[in-house]
Amino acid sequence: MAKKSIGEMSFLDHLEELRWLLVRATIAVLIMSTAVFFVSDYIFDVILFGPTKPEFITYRWFCDLSHSLGFQDSICVTELDFILQNTAMEGQVNILVWICVAAGFILSFPFILWLLWRFISPALYPKERKHAQLFIFTASLLFFLGVLFGYFIVVPMSVNFFATFKVSAIVKNEFNLESYISMLKTSVIASGLFFEMPIIVYFLTRLGLVTPMFLRKYWKWAVVIILIVAAIVTPPDVISQVIVAIPMLLIYEASILISRIVYRNKLKEQNNV
Repeated sequence: MAKKSIGEMSFLDHLEELRWLLVRATIAVLIMSTAVFFVSDYIFDVILFGPTKPEFITYRWFCDLSHSLGFQDSICVTELDFILQNTAMEGQVNILVWICVAAGFILSFPFILWLLWRFISPALYPKERKHAQLFIFTASLLFFLGVLFGYFIVVPMSVNFFATFKVSAIVKNEFNLESYISMLKTSVIASGLFFEMPIIVYFLTRLGLVTPMFLRKYWKWAVVIILIVAAIVTPPDVISQVIVAIPMLLIYEASILISRIVYRNKLKEQNNV
């Protein structure tokens, strides 16, 4: 049976479409999660616990940057004095399951985007529907760039800060494994979703919920929030905060530019009617 157009679909039809979108997305995540399970040893030992080691590539980058700027070893990481411990009997099993699910979600994200595009495409103009491949590619690229940004920038800086911060020399850091995994998972996925801001702004502008004037009006507040976030997740030095803040500011500026283009095209379409 041919798929109904948006004008022919009732509210229940939309709910049915949404239900099948969620079912297919869930199945995709479960399939990828199962595949991740078979390489879980590598994911934990190399990927997840990589930022806990001083030889992690990000720490070496920062050390090289410190030397090139003439700061000697000021931002070099030579030691991470903490241990990870599991305090719950079922703790490691739960962490294994949720890491597989999180990794499955990340890997299946392009497919989820394709399902989302199929769901919203009836509400778009025919010429906009032709850009499905561009939308999926761009949104996936932004998401994976955000994931890499979170993993290689936000997570190492957070680990370094919390591992070296002490209220007293007699207090030793023994972090709960669940706390560490939660911080890593949240940082990576949140960064990936934040990098989707240009795509989200595009659709919000198309729907008339956001305008470039609104985004520009609250630009100062956005800068303050971004700087606060950068200060929280980085060590207390200006270089680290700038490294995190600049990409986030660029994403916000790109969102304003996209909103301006969409808003201008929308006005032209309304004037031509």
